[in-house]
Amino acid sequence: MTQPQILSLAILGLLMLFLIWGKFRYDIVAALALLASVAVGTVSPAEAFSGFGDDIVIIVASALLASAGVARSGLMENIVNRIFPNTGSTSLQLAFLVIMVTILSAFVKNIGALAMMLPIAFQFARRSNTSPSLFLMPMSFGALMGGMCTQIGTSPNIIISQIREKMTGQPFTMFDYAPVGLAVAAIGVVYLIFFYRLLPQRRKSAVPNNEHLALHAYVAEAQIPAASPIIGKRVTDLTASANGEVRVVKIIRNTNNKISPLPDTILAEGDIILLEGSPKALDNVTNSARLLLTTERHLLAADEKTGETDTIEAVITESSPLIGLSAQNLDLFDRHKINMLAISRPHGRIRSRLGETVFHTGDVIVLQGGENILPGLLADLRCLPLARRPIMLGSLRRGLVPFIILAVAITATALQLLSVPVAFFSAALAMIVFRVIPGREIYQALDGQILVMLAALIPVSEALSTTGCAGFLGGKLADFAGTLPAAGALGLILIAAMLVTPFLNNAATVMVMAPIASSFAASLHYRPEAFLMATAIGAASDFLSPVGHQCNLLVMGPGGYHFADYPKFGLPLSLLVIIVSVPMLLLIWPLS
Repeated sequence: MTQPQILSLAILGLLMLFLIWGKFRYDIVAALALLASVAVGTVSPAEAFSGFGDDIVIIVASALLASAGVARSGLMENIVNRIFPNTGSTSLQLAFLVIMVTILSAFVKNIGALAMMLPIAFQFARRSNTSPSLFLMPMSFGALMGGMCTQIGTSPNIIISQIREKMTGQPFTMFDYAPVGLAVAAIGVVYLIFFYRLLPQRRKSAVPNNEHLALHAYVAEAQIPAASPIIGKRVTDLTASANGEVRVVKIIRNTNNKISPLPDTILAEGDIILLEGSPKALDNVTNSARLLLTTERHLLAADEKTGETDTIEAVITESSPLIGLSAQNLDLFDRHKINMLAISRPHGRIRSRLGETVFHTGDVIVLQGGENILPGLLADLRCLPLARRPIMLGSLRRGLVPFIILAVAITATALQLLSVPVAFFSAALAMIVFRVIPGREIYQALDGQILVMLAALIPVSEALSTTGCAGFLGGKLADFAGTLPAAGALGLILIAAMLVTPFLNNAATVMVMAPIASSFAASLHYRPEAFLMATAIGAASDFLSPVGHQCNLLVMGPGGYHFADYPKFGLPLSLLVIIVSVPMLLLIWPLS
């Protein structure tokens, strides 16, 4: 080995050790690896920051924004609540959840698809009186497999496509991943549905972390407009979308006529309804029934600097001037351009209309207004803001718009009308222009750590090829695999990527393994496509630990899982992926 090859390999080894150690953030580790490569000369100063302008970073960032827009629309939850029967069967619920999240993950970033379906999983768990642990890990694994089916479903597919383009001049297209990905997903879904009993039933942390902040129900007031689909239906039909998490406190018809909110009461246009529940459940009901919050008025140019509105929860302190007054007395909107969307009283029940409710010490109110106006107003009103969490109640929804934007981008790339970077950058920009994603949430949707890590690792990864290190390692692997059949050589790369990805994240695994896999294929005189695909599949098959992928981390706490639960349930699935992937790769991507 030459000195540059030794240095390049040493930096790679240290990078992997630090990432496995987990003491430092992985974006910092990647940045240090980049600086070390520049210092020893394996990466030139002129190329050091080339990764920040690479198509890979643009595509991943755009896919994150597009996924956030789709998740924020709330449309999927409405569809699920309408089409899925009220069954208490755990097997049917699990099948529905796993299939839905797997399909969604093919077109939405897998972490986004899983986040969309998690609230429904908790509803199902409460409905069937079972532990969420039976649902969450299968959903996470389903999301990982669904992401294998298209170019945008998971970061490894995006990265491997661009690596192939740099190598051969031709990237993988949107649905080149589908034949193998669909076969893996189909077998995997069957395993997840029928072998879920391998999972422990744990009640620990059965409530998502952000739901611990809302132990007391809020009361909101809404009116049924002419366009509402709930007109002529019963009270139980209205609350069905919240699965018992919302109850109707009062119905007011024709201004003063109060009607008992019995389950069979028929709802009419113009009815004013007092609803009680969590902000998430209240949002589900008002959104699915297209109700209008009576306390919400249009905040046109509420924030002169940004034009953005914000929604925040705050506690009324004992020194607040609000005590003893009501929203009507204060004229919150006319005086401050602020909407009060809901109120919660921890030690009592609210039965009066929201505008007439007199504020008490300890009341929690949900306020909506200009993002630069709210902090100062809360200080003036001596209200203590609660810890931040997503509050969708009263926020603007764009319904089908994000799905249309995403469909146009996918169609444009599938028909090769636009390149993937241009198509998805355009889609991300459209999400912002059409205000699918509010301005304050744009950079929250972007995973800065993963983007910086990718940008820093691109030159480090390319150094493996430019120094000849990847060719050297590929040759050594070829010597080892010289007596293996083609399937054995392909399986070797797949297994290697599977073993690496629990310790690195999947994007880093692809950046490290892809140059080695392509050199390995060249040493055996094989075409590189099947080996690159095997690298992407192995990197995405993170079924053995909770730390390699955000999906697995996301469900670990709410599911009450232990580290050992992942290999126990994930090892048989990993073996199935190997058994299915290798022959399918040989069939779809011939080696010669």
